[in-house]
Amino acid sequence: MTATRRTAVVAGVLYLVTHVTSIGGLALYGPVLSKSGYIVGSVTDTRMLLGAFLEVILALAIVGTAVALYPVVKRQNEGVALGYMGLRTLEAGIIAIGVVPLLAVVTLRQHLTGTAGTDVVSLGNALVAFHNWTFLLGPSYVCGTNTVLIAYLMYRSGLVPRFIPVLGLIGGPLVFASGAAQMFGLFEQVSVWAAIAALPIFAWEVSLALYLILKGFRPSAATRPDTSPVAAGVEPVAA
Repeated sequence: MTATRRTAVVAGVLYLVTHVTSIGGLALYGPVLSKSGYIVGSVTDTRMLLGAFLEVILALAIVGTAVALYPVVKRQNEGVALGYMGLRTLEAGIIAIGVVPLLAVVTLRQHLTGTAGTDVVSLGNALVAFHNWTFLLGPSYVCGTNTVLIAYLMYRSGLVPRFIPVLGLIGGPLVFASGAAQMFGLFEQVSVWAAIAALPIFAWEVSLALYLILKGFRPSAATRPDTSPVAAGVEPVAA
Protein backbone atom coordinates (compact mmCIF):
# COMPACT_ATOMS: atom_id res chain seq x y z
CA MET A 1 0.00 0.00 0.00
CA THR A 2 1.46 3.33 -1.07
CA ALA A 3 1.63 6.36 1.21
CA THR A 4 -1.13 8.09 -0.78
CA ARG A 5 -3.35 5.02 -0.50
CA ARG A 6 -2.77 4.85 3.25
CA THR A 7 -3.64 8.53 3.52
CA ALA A 8 -6.93 7.91 1.73
CA VAL A 9 -7.81 5.00 4.02
CA VAL A 10 -6.94 6.94 7.19
CA ALA A 11 -8.96 9.97 6.06
CA GLY A 12 -11.94 7.77 5.12
CA VAL A 13 -11.91 5.94 8.44
CA LEU A 14 -11.69 9.21 10.37
CA TYR A 15 -14.67 10.62 8.47
CA LEU A 16 -16.68 7.54 9.45
CA VAL A 17 -15.53 7.95 13.05
CA THR A 18 -16.88 11.51 13.09
CA HIS A 19 -20.33 10.26 12.11
CA VAL A 20 -20.40 7.32 14.50
CA THR A 21 -19.35 9.48 17.45
CA SER A 22 -21.60 12.45 16.62
CA ILE A 23 -24.70 10.28 16.20
CA GLY A 24 -23.78 8.12 19.18
CA GLY A 25 -23.17 11.11 21.42
CA LEU A 26 -26.49 12.72 20.51
CA ALA A 27 -28.35 9.44 21.01
CA LEU A 28 -26.78 8.95 24.45
CA TYR A 29 -27.31 12.31 26.09
CA GLY A 30 -29.94 13.86 23.85
CA PRO A 31 -32.90 12.59 25.92
CA VAL A 32 -31.10 13.52 29.14
CA LEU A 33 -30.52 17.10 27.98
CA SER A 34 -34.20 17.52 27.18
CA LYS A 35 -35.12 17.01 30.85
CA SER A 36 -34.75 20.30 32.69
CA GLY A 37 -34.67 18.54 36.08
CA TYR A 38 -31.73 16.27 35.30
CA ILE A 39 -29.31 18.27 37.45
CA VAL A 40 -31.41 17.60 40.59
CA GLY A 41 -32.36 14.04 39.68
CA SER A 42 -31.00 10.76 40.96
CA VAL A 43 -30.25 9.01 37.65
CA THR A 44 -26.83 7.59 36.77
CA ASP A 45 -24.32 9.83 35.02
CA THR A 46 -22.81 7.06 32.89
CA ARG A 47 -24.91 7.92 29.86
CA MET A 48 -23.97 11.60 29.97
CA LEU A 49 -20.28 10.86 30.51
CA LEU A 50 -20.17 8.37 27.63
CA GLY A 51 -21.86 10.89 25.34
CA ALA A 52 -19.31 13.55 26.34
CA PHE A 53 -16.47 11.09 25.76
CA LEU A 54 -17.75 10.38 22.25
CA GLU A 55 -17.79 14.11 21.52
CA VAL A 56 -14.14 14.35 22.56
CA ILE A 57 -13.33 11.53 20.12
CA LEU A 58 -15.41 13.39 17.53
CA ALA A 59 -13.32 16.54 17.97
CA LEU A 60 -10.06 14.60 17.61
CA ALA A 61 -11.32 12.78 14.50
CA ILE A 62 -12.39 16.07 12.90
CA VAL A 63 -8.86 17.44 13.24
CA GLY A 64 -7.52 14.11 12.00
CA THR A 65 -9.45 14.32 8.73
CA ALA A 66 -7.91 17.69 7.92
CA VAL A 67 -4.38 16.62 8.85
CA ALA A 68 -4.69 13.40 6.82
CA LEU A 69 -5.98 15.15 3.69
CA TYR A 70 -3.66 18.15 3.77
CA PRO A 71 -0.58 16.58 2.08
CA VAL A 72 -2.73 15.59 -0.90
CA VAL A 73 -5.11 18.53 -1.29
CA LYS A 74 -2.42 21.20 -0.83
CA ARG A 75 -1.17 20.21 -4.30
CA GLN A 76 -4.38 21.66 -5.71
CA ASN A 77 -4.46 24.93 -3.76
CA GLU A 78 -2.35 25.33 -0.64
CA GLY A 79 -4.21 28.39 0.60
CA VAL A 80 -7.62 26.71 0.44
CA ALA A 81 -6.15 23.55 1.98
CA LEU A 82 -4.78 25.59 4.90
CA GLY A 83 -8.16 27.28 5.26
CA TYR A 84 -9.85 23.89 5.47
CA MET A 85 -7.42 22.64 8.11
CA GLY A 86 -7.81 25.83 10.15
CA LEU A 87 -11.60 25.80 10.03
CA ARG A 88 -11.70 22.08 10.76
CA THR A 89 -9.56 22.68 13.83
CA LEU A 90 -11.84 25.56 14.87
CA GLU A 91 -14.88 23.30 14.51
CA ALA A 92 -13.24 20.68 16.72
CA GLY A 93 -12.32 23.32 19.29
CA ILE A 94 -15.90 24.60 19.51
CA ILE A 95 -17.21 21.06 19.96
CA ALA A 96 -14.63 20.36 22.70
CA ILE A 97 -15.61 23.57 24.50
CA GLY A 98 -19.23 22.42 24.36
CA VAL A 99 -18.35 19.27 26.29
CA VAL A 100 -17.21 21.29 29.33
CA PRO A 101 -20.67 22.58 30.43
CA LEU A 102 -22.06 19.04 30.19
CA LEU A 103 -19.33 17.77 32.49
CA ALA A 104 -20.11 20.70 34.80
CA VAL A 105 -23.76 19.56 34.89
CA VAL A 106 -22.60 16.09 35.94
CA THR A 107 -20.37 17.49 38.68
CA LEU A 108 -23.10 19.78 40.03
CA ARG A 109 -25.67 17.00 39.93
CA GLN A 110 -23.38 14.75 41.98
CA HIS A 111 -23.02 17.45 44.64
CA LEU A 112 -26.65 18.58 44.57
CA THR A 113 -28.45 15.23 44.55
CA GLY A 114 -31.72 15.62 46.40
CA THR A 115 -31.53 19.41 46.34
CA ALA A 116 -34.53 21.00 44.71
CA GLY A 117 -35.03 24.57 43.64
CA THR A 118 -35.66 26.68 40.59
CA ASP A 119 -32.21 28.27 40.85
CA VAL A 120 -30.46 24.91 40.56
CA VAL A 121 -32.64 23.83 37.65
CA SER A 122 -32.05 27.18 35.93
CA LEU A 123 -28.30 26.75 36.33
CA GLY A 124 -28.49 23.30 34.76
CA ASN A 125 -30.59 24.64 31.89
CA ALA A 126 -28.06 27.45 31.29
CA LEU A 127 -25.19 24.97 31.05
CA VAL A 128 -27.16 22.81 28.64
CA ALA A 129 -27.97 25.91 26.56
CA PHE A 130 -24.23 26.70 26.47
CA HIS A 131 -23.61 23.26 24.96
CA ASN A 132 -26.46 23.63 22.47
CA TRP A 133 -25.10 26.95 21.18
CA THR A 134 -21.65 25.46 20.62
CA PHE A 135 -23.28 22.55 18.80
CA LEU A 136 -24.99 25.06 16.54
CA LEU A 137 -21.90 27.18 15.84
CA GLY A 138 -19.46 24.34 15.20
CA PRO A 139 -21.32 21.65 13.21
CA SER A 140 -23.47 24.20 11.37
CA TYR A 141 -21.63 27.43 10.56
CA VAL A 142 -18.00 26.32 10.67
CA CYS A 143 -18.64 22.85 9.27
CA GLY A 144 -20.75 24.28 6.45
CA THR A 145 -17.93 26.63 5.48
CA ASN A 146 -15.08 24.13 5.61
CA THR A 147 -17.18 21.62 3.67
CA VAL A 148 -17.40 24.05 0.76
CA LEU A 149 -13.61 24.49 0.79
CA ILE A 150 -12.71 20.80 0.70
CA ALA A 151 -15.51 19.94 -1.72
CA TYR A 152 -14.25 22.67 -4.05
CA LEU A 153 -10.74 21.22 -3.95
CA MET A 154 -12.05 17.70 -4.56
CA TYR A 155 -14.23 18.86 -7.46
CA ARG A 156 -11.51 20.96 -9.08
CA SER A 157 -8.81 18.31 -8.75
CA GLY A 158 -10.79 15.21 -9.68
CA LEU A 159 -9.32 13.32 -6.71
CA VAL A 160 -12.69 11.55 -6.41
CA PRO A 161 -15.67 11.27 -8.80
CA ARG A 162 -17.24 14.69 -9.12
CA PHE A 163 -20.73 13.69 -8.01
CA ILE A 164 -19.28 13.27 -4.50
CA PRO A 165 -17.98 16.85 -4.03
CA VAL A 166 -21.16 18.18 -5.66
CA LEU A 167 -22.98 16.80 -2.60
CA GLY A 168 -20.60 18.80 -0.42
CA LEU A 169 -21.04 21.98 -2.45
CA ILE A 170 -24.78 21.64 -1.93
CA GLY A 171 -24.67 20.40 1.65
CA GLY A 172 -22.26 23.01 3.02
CA PRO A 173 -24.37 26.10 2.24
CA LEU A 174 -27.54 24.21 3.17
CA VAL A 175 -26.34 23.28 6.65
CA PHE A 176 -25.03 26.85 7.11
CA ALA A 177 -28.46 28.21 6.20
CA SER A 178 -30.08 25.66 8.50
CA GLY A 179 -27.91 26.91 11.36
CA ALA A 180 -28.98 30.48 10.67
CA ALA A 181 -32.64 29.42 10.63
CA GLN A 182 -32.20 27.68 13.98
CA MET A 183 -30.45 30.70 15.47
CA PHE A 184 -33.36 32.96 14.56
CA GLY A 185 -35.94 30.48 15.81
CA LEU A 186 -37.44 29.29 12.54
CA PHE A 187 -37.14 25.68 13.70
CA GLU A 188 -35.51 23.70 16.51
CA GLN A 189 -32.02 22.19 16.47
CA VAL A 190 -33.46 18.70 16.75
CA SER A 191 -36.26 18.75 14.17
CA VAL A 192 -37.34 17.29 10.86
CA TRP A 193 -36.22 20.39 8.96
CA ALA A 194 -32.76 20.31 10.54
CA ALA A 195 -32.43 16.62 9.66
CA ILE A 196 -33.47 17.24 6.05
CA ALA A 197 -30.95 20.08 5.73
CA ALA A 198 -28.19 17.81 7.04
CA LEU A 199 -28.85 14.97 4.56
CA PRO A 200 -26.67 16.25 1.66
CA ILE A 201 -23.65 16.90 3.88
CA PHE A 202 -24.16 13.50 5.52
CA ALA A 203 -24.26 11.85 2.09
CA TRP A 204 -21.16 13.81 1.02
CA GLU A 205 -19.02 12.73 3.97
CA VAL A 206 -20.17 9.10 3.99
CA SER A 207 -19.75 8.67 0.23
CA LEU A 208 -16.34 10.37 0.38
CA ALA A 209 -15.27 8.15 3.27
CA LEU A 210 -16.35 4.94 1.56
CA TYR A 211 -14.74 5.92 -1.74
CA LEU A 212 -11.43 6.78 -0.04
CA ILE A 213 -11.43 3.50 1.88
CA LEU A 214 -12.43 1.29 -1.04
CA LYS A 215 -10.81 3.05 -3.99
CA GLY A 216 -8.48 5.77 -2.73
CA PHE A 217 -7.63 8.94 -4.61
CA ARG A 218 -7.64 8.86 -8.38
CA PRO A 219 -3.97 8.23 -9.31
CA SER A 220 -3.67 10.88 -12.01
CA ALA A 221 -4.83 13.63 -9.62
CA ALA A 222 -3.12 12.34 -6.47
CA THR A 223 0.30 12.16 -8.11
CA ARG A 224 0.17 15.66 -9.59
CA PRO A 225 3.36 17.57 -8.72
CA ASP A 226 3.21 19.89 -5.74
CA THR A 227 3.18 23.42 -7.12
CA SER A 228 3.37 25.24 -3.80
CA PRO A 229 6.22 27.82 -3.50
CA VAL A 230 8.06 25.76 -0.85
CA ALA A 231 7.92 22.56 -2.90
CA ALA A 232 9.02 24.44 -6.00
CA GLY A 233 12.04 25.87 -4.21
CA VAL A 234 10.87 29.47 -4.55
CA GLU A 235 12.13 31.76 -1.85
CA PRO A 236 9.42 33.89 -0.20
CA VAL A 237 9.63 37.56 -1.06
CA ALA A 238 10.68 39.70 1.86
CA ALA A 239 8.31 42.44 2.89
